[in-house]
Amino acid sequence: MVTSPEVDRVPVLRDRAAAARHLARICFKTGPPTYTGVELEWTVHETVDPGDPIDAERIRAALGPYSPTTLDPTSPALRLLRGSTTTVEPGGQLEISSPPRASVAALIEATQADIDQVTRLLDAAGLTLGRTGIDPYRHPQPVVDTPRYRTMRRVFDRQGPDGRTMMYSTAGLQICLDAGQPEQFAARWELVHAVGPPLLAAFATAGRHAGRNTGWASARMGAWSRIDPARTAPVWRPGRAGADPVAAWTAYVLAAPLLCVRRDDGDWTPPLDVTFADWVDGALPRPPDVDDLEYHVSTLFPPVRPRGYLELRYLDAQPGRDWILPLAVLGALLSGPDTVAAASTAAGSAADRWHAAARHGLRDPTLARAAVDLFDLARAALPRLDLPPALHDEIDQGVRRRRDAAERSHR
Repeated sequence: MVTSPEVDRVPVLRDRAAAARHLARICFKTGPPTYTGVELEWTVHETVDPGDPIDAERIRAALGPYSPTTLDPTSPALRLLRGSTTTVEPGGQLEISSPPRASVAALIEATQADIDQVTRLLDAAGLTLGRTGIDPYRHPQPVVDTPRYRTMRRVFDRQGPDGRTMMYSTAGLQICLDAGQPEQFAARWELVHAVGPPLLAAFATAGRHAGRNTGWASARMGAWSRIDPARTAPVWRPGRAGADPVAAWTAYVLAAPLLCVRRDDGDWTPPLDVTFADWVDGALPRPPDVDDLEYHVSTLFPPVRPRGYLELRYLDAQPGRDWILPLAVLGALLSGPDTVAAASTAAGSAADRWHAAARHGLRDPTLARAAVDLFDLARAALPRLDLPPALHDEIDQGVRRRRDAAERSHR
């Protein structure tokens, strides 16, 4: 992602304006749209019986020196051979995060090599990666326990069971893109939101959970959306076109209730319904500092989250090598101002259909039509990614299959 020079850190945030200034510095770093990154998450299963529970020790032993310190505080937490880091989520989901690359082809090649390495490590231990965005076999069960995860569970339980489903059973594909030059930024920000519902629908894999059909195309995204809209709803919606992204994100962050307040005693539970703005205004015994603000941002989960770059969080985990398809589609759609404008038009009336996308997927005709148009645009722009011929053909064929499926669904 685009980086910027180190900024002076304000130890304590005395007012909302100071918080807003810090958010503007860290969350939207503009510059040439050069780098792309990806974070892949999978549920982990016993190879012989994927419905069996797995404990943290099984995963730690399989990963060995690549195990994160949340599983083994003494682990060296080595990077995988091509540079990806590994983390293990509260339900035992395995995630690898790639270093950003200046070429989509280089990103795919390096990331797939790291996926292959992890697959070999798990295979040797009798474990395998899941292929969908939600655990199709098991009910939600905790595997990794930390003060953060305990507090998240406690707070989410106030709203019902969906927090546990999200924490312990879901797996997503996150694509990370540069924000772009100042004159491009607003259009790119709006586009990655607008194409979210049709792409979520087209790449939904999370229909079956805990041994039953849920009736949702993406029960993963359904669970996320029901946890707490103040921290999971989209920041941008079509009616807000032209709104300043920095101002919109700042308002979102300050208005979100606290999820965790870190303390030495390990009980991080926040007071009920206290927002970060309330904290700045004096609601807690001590004022927040910039580290508290950045930690608070890490507890917000909208479909698109600005982290200096744009982190797209709305896609389900994909089976096998299919993770490369939405990556290439988004890269192609964002490859120039012309494709950004055309894709924004194609998304059209589907741009705010988040619930319909999670619930019905491509059975929703508006989403299916938008997906067809977006796939056509992506295929036409695919040569701009300068992919090797074999990779280009693999992606083109995969996108065409998805496009044809979307077209059949709304005839």
